Amino acid sequence: QVQLVESGGGLVQAGGSLRLSCAASGSILSIDRMTWYRQAPGKQREFVATITSGGTTNFADSVKGRFTISRDNAKNTVDLHMNSLKPEDTANYYCYAVVSSLRVGWRDYWGQGTQVTVSS
Repeated sequence: QVQLVESGGGLVQAGGSLRLSCAASGSILSIDRMTWYRQAPGKQREFVATITSGGTTNFADSVKGRFTISRDNAKNTVDLHMNSLKPEDTANYYCYAVVSSLRVGWRDYWGQGTQVTVSS
């Protein structure tokens, strides 16, 4: 069974920084792109940032220039570095990955989410 576990959320003042981490565990053979989404109360889940296994990245317009994403393929982890945080970044942040595992083959997984709250 593959699991994605996020960590690093919390409360921060506007203009501050946070780093979110997501670790994939289980009988993993390979991981395709790893992606962060977020969902604010009363809103739909939205794309934040993604990174391929080769390191190619893509970001939502709302976070370009403020967030970066990195991954460690050997450790099956992905980090989201969030700078210049704004109150509108407040949301529950979810890790998503498409993973190949021994028992299941390729399928997608979601983490349980980690809350980020930015105070003004």
